[in-house]
Amino acid sequence: MEVDKNTRSGTVIGMDLGGTKLSAALFSKEGKIIHRTEVQLEEKEGSEVGALIIQQLLELESLAKDREFRITSIGICVPGISNQHNRTVWAPNIPGWEAYPLYEELKNGLGNPHIPISIESDRNCYILGEMWKGNASNCNNAIFMAVGTGIGIGIVSNGQIINGMDGIAGAIGWMAFDRPYSKEYDSCGQFEFHASGIGIARNAERLLLQGAKSEFLQAGAITAKDVFEAYEKNDPVAIQVLVQSIEYWGMAVANLVSLLNPEKIIFGGGVFGPAIQFLDRIFEEAEKWGQPISMQKVKLEASSLKGDTGLIGAGYMAIRNEFML
Repeated sequence: MEVDKNTRSGTVIGMDLGGTKLSAALFSKEGKIIHRTEVQLEEKEGSEVGALIIQQLLELESLAKDREFRITSIGICVPGISNQHNRTVWAPNIPGWEAYPLYEELKNGLGNPHIPISIESDRNCYILGEMWKGNASNCNNAIFMAVGTGIGIGIVSNGQIINGMDGIAGAIGWMAFDRPYSKEYDSCGQFEFHASGIGIARNAERLLLQGAKSEFLQAGAITAKDVFEAYEKNDPVAIQVLVQSIEYWGMAVANLVSLLNPEKIIFGGGVFGPAIQFLDRIFEEAEKWGQPISMQKVKLEASSLKGDTGLIGAGYMAIRNEFML
């Protein structure tokens, strides 16, 4: 493989750790993926996952050396919270990662203290990926809203990631929209309880148990996918559930726009997906509640990077980190 002199002068590694697999890539500074790998976690836990990350990094480092690339920075996207103060990671889908010392393990395991390592939450990497190669390019103020089994956002304000004191900023599942409080919200918050993928399925289930009639949905094992499919067939239960979700998503957008004044909000995750069809209606709902000047300027768009958003964001984070040091 022929590479130019600039590529040889420096490349970075981006990694996207999910709940079931680890994706990694060698990036040029321009964002071209030179080589990529993907391995399954195969139910690994705790330090086994850390060892797998180190193994993949060492293999990419060896490949880079063989091809005369020089690794200058590493970025890793993790499925949870990266605490920038104590350099630990909380990842609820990986057993043993309640306060996992990933940064320390990588520094010790790689044997090269001069390569900077950045570790960020998946939602932060999502917005960085969209800013580098996606629909938030040329934005300095943007938000990625990930709606799947849970709800969270990655925030970039004036070009800087907003993490908060412990890396928890963006946990908008706990946004409150109505009273009274219910103990049902303890584990995930009101917004996530009602408008996540699990929440959509739960709300449909409740309506059916309360006596609502549906030709396409049956109580017992409903998924969000089932609700979207029933919606396409004009099912009244699905329509009621998704109209409520649109209201919640719209109010969330209004709050975020009023608070942060972003240029764009990018929607992704498993629910967006099929809910992309509702972006115009979400904006209409948000207009009722949001700061009017900010609402006139913000744009709502779908993620353009799909399954590679976290990986590309990790690569971009590595590049940003190198230049910030």
